[in-house]
Amino acid sequence: MTDTALTPAARRSRSLPRINTRVIVMTLYLLFLLLPIYWLLNMSLKTNTEILGDFTLWPRNLTFANYATILTDPSWYTGYINSLIYVVMNTVISLTVALPAAYAFSRYHFMGDKHLFFWLLTNRMAPPAVFALPFFQLYSSIGLFDTHIAVALAHCLFNVPLAVWILEGFMRGVPKEIDETAYIDGYSFGGFFVKIFMPLISSGIGVAAFFCFMFSWVELLLSRTLTTVDAKPIAATMTRTVSASGLDWGVLAAAGVLTIIPGALVIWFVRNYIAKGFALGRV
Repeated sequence: MTDTALTPAARRSRSLPRINTRVIVMTLYLLFLLLPIYWLLNMSLKTNTEILGDFTLWPRNLTFANYATILTDPSWYTGYINSLIYVVMNTVISLTVALPAAYAFSRYHFMGDKHLFFWLLTNRMAPPAVFALPFFQLYSSIGLFDTHIAVALAHCLFNVPLAVWILEGFMRGVPKEIDETAYIDGYSFGGFFVKIFMPLISSGIGVAAFFCFMFSWVELLLSRTLTTVDAKPIAATMTRTVSASGLDWGVLAAAGVLTIIPGALVIWFVRNYIAKGFALGRV
């Protein structure tokens, strides 16, 4: 049908651009997700007077004094160092323990294997508050209180089961014939596991490392209960900043922005592994 045969209303509707509903919905959704992060960044670049004063969408008097305070004050930047130390330690320990455990669950059948696997997952289901007091009493008795290894080992309680569950799903996707072929070729179990098997499940290791890092990084209750000064993490430092003058909102906002950065970097480096984990249905 030609344009001359159309009514004026039909010609106007044809000339109007089509509205892509999916693009609008996705844009609104992303704006909704990014709004808290933007507002946190916005607050970190303001003074306390401006934060507590008028409502502004951007800083009127831009300042980096809040970031300077965190990067120069030992009571602040040591919190980031402590957090990174015990988080990395926990990730390494969790993967070291979970890899052989997941291999055993994926390759062998033994009495009570399903019950043991379920018991591991129940440790992940329990709230950290249940174990805070036992850990506190135990570490105080053996001299591990207020140390990085204490927090790292405590976080293994819920990170090891999670890593075992993720890795076991990836390992089941590797045919058992590969194990048998490697043994026929003369590989020892250690050589086969490190040189052949681990590269095949590198995606699963990346996914497990990501979740161990993130859960240990954001956990507050155990890390705050088991530390006081020497190993106090940044999350505990942020919750202990109340003074007689009130809260320093700008410094807290800057600390929040800097706390997001390590997690964002980890997501950037393992983003392909996470995508594969979702594709395999184990994440």
